[in-house]
Amino acid sequence: MARAAKSGRTFSLQDASLVKGMVSRGDRHHDIASWFGVNQGRIAEVNDGHLHPSARPAPADQLPPPGPYSSGQAAHMAIAALEEAKLALETAAKNIEQALKSVKT
Repeated sequence: MARAAKSGRTFSLQDASLVKGMVSRGDRHHDIASWFGVNQGRIAEVNDGHLHPSARPAPADQLPPPGPYSSGQAAHMAIAALEEAKLALETAAKNIEQALKSVKT
């Protein structure tokens, strides 16, 4: 069975700084990987100095909230709900515009 194509996601120096800060805070590697959308191996590479060894841990006030984070499934469901809400708001705005036009005439 062939491997999936690489994601193409890379860590910048700033990302590595966040990773190191999250590790220092005590976040689980699984949660950190989830935040960045990578596997735990990339987190280990940053943590052990193979990737961006010069990166310093980001200060606590610059870190994202601690995990666990929403799953891809939850994110997909949220996007679908937001699309529905957007459609409802657009419909409501059109109805209001039509009502205002009818009042003016």
